[in-house]
Amino acid sequence: MARLVRWTALTAAAALLTAGCSGGSSGDDRDDGGRSSAGPSAPAPSGVPAALASQTLEWAGCKGTAEAPAPGGDWQCATLRAPLDWSAPDGETIDLALIRAKATGGERIGSLLFNFGGPGGSGVSTMPSYADTVSSLHERYDLVSWDPRGVAASEGVRCRDDEAIEAAETVDSTPDTPAEERAYLQDAADFGKGCEKAAGQLMHHVSTTDTARDMDLMRHVLGDERMHYFGISYGTELGGVYAHLFPERVGRVILDAVVDPSADTMGHAENQARGFQRALDDYLKSTGQEPEVGSRKISDLLDRLDGKPLPTSSPGRKLTQSLALTGIVLPLYSKSGWSTLTSALAAAEEGDGSELLALADGYNERDPSGRYGTTTHSQRVISCLDDKQRPTLEETRKLLPEFEKVSPVFGDFLGWDTAGWCHDWPVAGQHETPEVSAPGAAPILVVGNTGDPATPYEGARRMADELGKDVGVVLTWKGEGHGAYGSGSDCVDSAVDAYLLKGTVPKDGKVCS
Repeated sequence: MARLVRWTALTAAAALLTAGCSGGSSGDDRDDGGRSSAGPSAPAPSGVPAALASQTLEWAGCKGTAEAPAPGGDWQCATLRAPLDWSAPDGETIDLALIRAKATGGERIGSLLFNFGGPGGSGVSTMPSYADTVSSLHERYDLVSWDPRGVAASEGVRCRDDEAIEAAETVDSTPDTPAEERAYLQDAADFGKGCEKAAGQLMHHVSTTDTARDMDLMRHVLGDERMHYFGISYGTELGGVYAHLFPERVGRVILDAVVDPSADTMGHAENQARGFQRALDDYLKSTGQEPEVGSRKISDLLDRLDGKPLPTSSPGRKLTQSLALTGIVLPLYSKSGWSTLTSALAAAEEGDGSELLALADGYNERDPSGRYGTTTHSQRVISCLDDKQRPTLEETRKLLPEFEKVSPVFGDFLGWDTAGWCHDWPVAGQHETPEVSAPGAAPILVVGNTGDPATPYEGARRMADELGKDVGVVLTWKGEGHGAYGSGSDCVDSAVDAYLLKGTVPKDGKVCS
């Protein structure tokens, strides 16, 4: 099962389940030829070679691929050149794929840069589908997103072919015997070797810090004096790192579905175990079940699948314990998916694993032809470069009882994930936890959802505290699902819109119910 801090449910899950702050530069900074050039009000990042700082973006219609067809409407794409190694910016460069739609109204504020999370999510393919959600912002902002380095069209990494990915689904992700443990860790090591072979030197230069520096170059080339940014899920960590590196460049920044910056590898896993169990409990209550009883029933189903996978309607494929757990996870990202989860669980209890398998395939980006997406490949390459911790088998075993206490359904899986995720990784990690302190930055709006499964609510307050006094401002929504903006709360949406469009900062601690 892939690590669960994922972009998928923010924009794609619905489709899968049904199958004051300072303003930025004013005026339009582009010529009629569709180019974008930095104006005098857009300070260049320190140490960037003139050839990169002075580059222009050649905006043109997006070409698209078989996996990601070109969007319709007024979307344009361009390529930004950035240093491969930010410690040697005069050296080799890397191409980053960008997408934008120009502001639709007058009084343009500037560019609003979006990162939808992951790490590993493609902004180029996601931004057009998110445009309706942020239509009120589109009037005064150019909507801009990109594929971060190592992702999709920006030198995206594929660590395994489709056949090997499908074969790996049979590896037990909660090993019960020494043989299963060896197979689990060997699979993890093999994945890392595949990433190293595919990515080469890029594997050393896809950290969150690298991407934050890319963002500042992007800001400059787009012509914005300050960074206006909307980060979701992992995108909140990226936003916090950017604010730490460039506090004086922070404009209007939204962090929604907030990753806890104080948590290390073990802490993130425990946070997610707690968050998904909390969301599952809320789901069970909505169906009239006692959470303890309903969780035990689901745990019993997963235990049975560990020894005897269920048949499915997909030829040659069975529903394993790991695939079933992944299928349960996806509908918890959004309250709209709860009815789908009810149907899938009922079918599995009757001996048919097809519905849970379909949900797992959606989460794992597997299409009907058997081709898999690469989000989890990029996610692993980025997060294993970021995270210094490499928990051993023995350390994981000691903590499993605590994980299982936190969540009888998800604890075992997420506990074991800490041992396997970066096991025997070819590149050392950079830090225990990210640095997000941003003294002197403009106020940053941190939005937390009390029912968020993947990035539990507690992370919002911790992010605000670490950003610093008078910087982090918390807005709370008492809701369900991953993320708050555009999820049905007029209170949240109006507060965010007022902040981004007018610079009106809500009172710290404001609650929307």
